[in-house]
Amino acid sequence: MLGLRLYAPTLLLLSPAFASTLTFHKDIEPIFQAHCQSCHRPGEVAPMPLLKYQDARPWAKAIRAAVITGKMPPWSPDPHYGKFLNDLSLAPGEKEKIVSWIDAGAPEGKPSDAPAPRQFPEGWNIPQPDVVFELPEAYDVPASGTIDYKYIRVPTNFTEDKWVQIAEVRPGAPSVVHHAIVVMRAPGSRRDEYLAGYAPGMTPQIWKPGEARLVKAGSVLEFQMHYATNGTPARDRTRIGLIFAKEPVAEQIIGTQLTPQSLNIPPGDANYRVDASGMMGQEVKLVAIRAHMHVRGKSMEVRAVYPTGETEILLNVPKYDFNWQPYYYLETPKVLPKGTRLEATSYFDNSPNNRFNPDPTATVTWGPQSWDEMMISWLDIAVDRTHAAAPALATPATPPAREHE
Repeated sequence: MLGLRLYAPTLLLLSPAFASTLTFHKDIEPIFQAHCQSCHRPGEVAPMPLLKYQDARPWAKAIRAAVITGKMPPWSPDPHYGKFLNDLSLAPGEKEKIVSWIDAGAPEGKPSDAPAPRQFPEGWNIPQPDVVFELPEAYDVPASGTIDYKYIRVPTNFTEDKWVQIAEVRPGAPSVVHHAIVVMRAPGSRRDEYLAGYAPGMTPQIWKPGEARLVKAGSVLEFQMHYATNGTPARDRTRIGLIFAKEPVAEQIIGTQLTPQSLNIPPGDANYRVDASGMMGQEVKLVAIRAHMHVRGKSMEVRAVYPTGETEILLNVPKYDFNWQPYYYLETPKVLPKGTRLEATSYFDNSPNNRFNPDPTATVTWGPQSWDEMMISWLDIAVDRTHAAAPALATPATPPAREHE
């Protein structure tokens, strides 16, 4: 199993005397602001807001259970491997505070102890975009049936090259948008380049100052839309917001991926292994990793095998969650010398014990719908912008771009 680990959550409750002094406004509200409110607010993916005491109090028991089991805040990587800028996991002592506060009756405390409310930009998880592109017209999703991928082109009309430091894809009807991928094609180019995307649990793509994606003048964006019916008609008009770099860009962010040569999961197999790899064609910095599989996905591990022969685990997701697929941004970008081989290993559960499995009697192959499967390790790499034209991932095992999600 390549060192894949599962571990039970541990919880050391605070002393009764200290727990009795905990209040929502003084002790718990700051934790919710830091770890919960970006999703738990009106218009976002979480089922209820957690902005006020009146929001949180009725959900106290559910919050306790979610925190103890580690279901919330959602964070999948094994902490033994890698440190990530967007780590949502609770800091030491915060889990104990929440549980002890609830066990003490979830007192509100003094409103004067509350921190200043966190300010969120309306309609976005990023600051107000410099430019927004959206589907030319709304798409009506029926109540039932299977919908083939939709590919919708939108011109940028950029008259000069643009460097994008922040990008967010926002579905108009999240309940029916399985995913949305936006790629760009420059004039005269025959190949698409990944710009940004949306999938369950995915957060905006934000790169450090000095890092940015390049959108060339005259580029056309293509929205790859995967709609999934849910019994209720809906109307979607997905959009993407871009914020341009405000300072000189030294490194170009390039999106690439590791995928297997084939995918053929036998019926009933509870622990089927799939591997993918690619060789770095030049020295790069690994900035972010994202694991993508469908409902049979069980775990994924991504490793670097350096030219010296040393192997390093870069990301280990021991318990993959289809509903939580963010990019994991490395706290310190990882330098990958030319000749470094990146490897990804995933395990799939196609057995009856997988409660999300649509059909454990089926042989499962690569396909676009959720009852099919995929195995992709998405990678964001930073390349010196003066050398960005050279192939970064020289030997990826990659299906055609339009099959990726």
